[in-house]
Amino acid sequence: MVELMTHAFIQIRFLDVLDVILVGLLLYFLYTLVKGSTAINIFIGIVAVIIGLKIVTLLHMELLSYIFGAFVNVGFIALIIIFQPEIRRFLLSIGTSKLAVGFRGFFSHLGVKYKEADDTDLDPICDACISMGSDKVGALILLTQDNDLQDIIDTGVSIDAIISKPLIENIFFKNSPLHDGAMVISNNKIVAARCILPITQQTRLPGSYGLRHRAGIGVSETHDCIVLVVSEETGSIRIVFDGKVYDVKPSEMKAKIKEIQGRKRI
Repeated sequence: MVELMTHAFIQIRFLDVLDVILVGLLLYFLYTLVKGSTAINIFIGIVAVIIGLKIVTLLHMELLSYIFGAFVNVGFIALIIIFQPEIRRFLLSIGTSKLAVGFRGFFSHLGVKYKEADDTDLDPICDACISMGSDKVGALILLTQDNDLQDIIDTGVSIDAIISKPLIENIFFKNSPLHDGAMVISNNKIVAARCILPITQQTRLPGSYGLRHRAGIGVSETHDCIVLVVSEETGSIRIVFDGKVYDVKPSEMKAKIKEIQGRKRI
């Protein structure tokens, strides 16, 4: 018995322990991505199936091992479709991590060019949001960062105009044909309006958040952008980034945007 236990202990390598730790960290990170959304139940079910597969494999239950194994193999493609927003967010978080930013800085010295920092004129944008907030005119504005949001732009109406306070207010005016949807601002221009955004799957959101807020949260979860939301009901201004909502005062709006923009720059 002692020899058996000693033999089993010797077979456990450092890499095996490291493997278990890394898998645990990966599962925890994936859990944080889907926590609070409807995908959490699917995630728990997948973990249960994987654990069940390991148990029946260790017990040499061949029929159950075959069934669980076939389920995991066939369900892999389906999981990619089901978890498409979460996978995209996961890869985006890796691509914008400090390690990835370091790699980008290294490759930029080798001559590989990335999108330049977007020095958008924030004054007319903030002034328009403050004015619309005082008049209780709803608005949804996306400020691009490293990505140009082309898939979002393609769902709307092309504008390609210089940023100005009157133009922003006219687009979001209640009787305007372009007021329903989101505006995309990139490279210091209003690129598109009336764009369609994905809705967040989070279930633990305040009841005061309407469809405009949920769309802003949803696009920030799957795309690298800063979202400005002006509430039509209360006139309050909120900034959404990476699925997180920040309530800001009109006087703090520009500073908060610049703070968030600084997190993405090399």
